[in-house]
Amino acid sequence: MNGTLDHTMMRVADLDESLDWYRTHLDYEEQGRWEADTFTNVYLGPADAHDEGAVLELTYNHDGRSYEMGDAWGHIAVRVEDVYDAYEELMDAGVEDYRDPDSCGGSYAFVKDPDGHEVEIVERDHGARWSLDHTMIRVEDADEALGFWTRKFEYQHTGRWESDTFANYFVKPEDAAPEAMAVELTYNYDGRSYEMGDAWGHLAVRADDLHDDWETLMEREAEDYRDPESCDDRYAFTKDQDGHEIELVERD
Repeated sequence: MNGTLDHTMMRVADLDESLDWYRTHLDYEEQGRWEADTFTNVYLGPADAHDEGAVLELTYNHDGRSYEMGDAWGHIAVRVEDVYDAYEELMDAGVEDYRDPDSCGGSYAFVKDPDGHEVEIVERDHGARWSLDHTMIRVEDADEALGFWTRKFEYQHTGRWESDTFANYFVKPEDAAPEAMAVELTYNYDGRSYEMGDAWGHLAVRADDLHDDWETLMEREAEDYRDPESCDDRYAFTKDQDGHEIELVERD
């Protein structure tokens, strides 16, 4: 199984507005599009992203629906060399001031896109500017969550941050390039539960062979949510222990 994270999907209410925001503020370029009768998917990312870099998938449903953010998904994070310079640049361009670097200890900051998806700005010494560094999801049991990613997808635990009230655990494929996106698992110690909402869609993992890798997931007791046959043999979906959807997709 390849295991590299391919994309993070989020749903948007106004595709043109969202495309304009990501193109204008993060210098993203359209890297692919899928037009269906009832929805449109657009894939975005920096022009100079690494081969193992993940992209952002924006899904627009044509029926004009609105979405609930929920709290089971947290944010995407994008890389910059200097968080203060990047945040000031966004403020000068008219992005709403949400959480500035000083309020976050000086090492990261947050803004929101037009639909309210949180975007963390984090300092890194690798990867294209604005490229996806990680996607954060909240989990109810850290042991189960770490076990899911290490057993089902053969991910490695690559870092952690412990505080008085929560812990963050980072996982990504073994031998992944530094530029590859990670999953950040956030575990709050107070035993809270989370609402999934529908403003966030899924994480996607690259497969070497869709059917073989799906069978491997089934042998490892992953949830049989949407098998390849039900998805026209183009992709498939499982879920983690908390219900976050994970797509399995082949890439050249």
